[in-house]
Amino acid sequence: MISVAFVCLGNICRSPMAELIFKKLVKERGLENSFIISSFGTSDCEEGNSVYPPARKTLKSHGVEGEHVARQISLKDVINNDYILVMDSDNLFDVLRLTGGSFGEKVFKLCSFTDNPRDVADPWYTRDFERAFADIEDGCNGFLQYLLTEKKDAFDYDKRH
Repeated sequence: MISVAFVCLGNICRSPMAELIFKKLVKERGLENSFIISSFGTSDCEEGNSVYPPARKTLKSHGVEGEHVARQISLKDVINNDYILVMDSDNLFDVLRLTGGSFGEKVFKLCSFTDNPRDVADPWYTRDFERAFADIEDGCNGFLQYLLTEKKDAFDYDKRH
């Protein structure tokens, strides 16, 4: 089982979009038994809130649905996940600060798994939810391909069940 946590600032736009997109990609490949997928924010400013309506609308327009309640990431969450995938450099800094610089081997920018490494711009500020969706989907596809190639033994469970 591979545990993956997506992280952004407030956990109402980018990271829940990534969580739900990745869940859909995994389900489409019949790999849902091999993953625990969640998302968090580095801030508690939106804790308890659901997905921001424009983000939910964008997800729905692409056939991605699901529920989510915003939560702030803790050191325990970092420790208990195999991969922490952040949306931008600020999130990366915040997670590494939270851990005191430990666990850096499991913290990555989501789009570092693409052919065009970049930050996922925050649509809360840019208002470009379609661009955020495209970047996140690209990152999720790249990350899943990385796992299927580099960690293929981890998926034996699905073959047996």
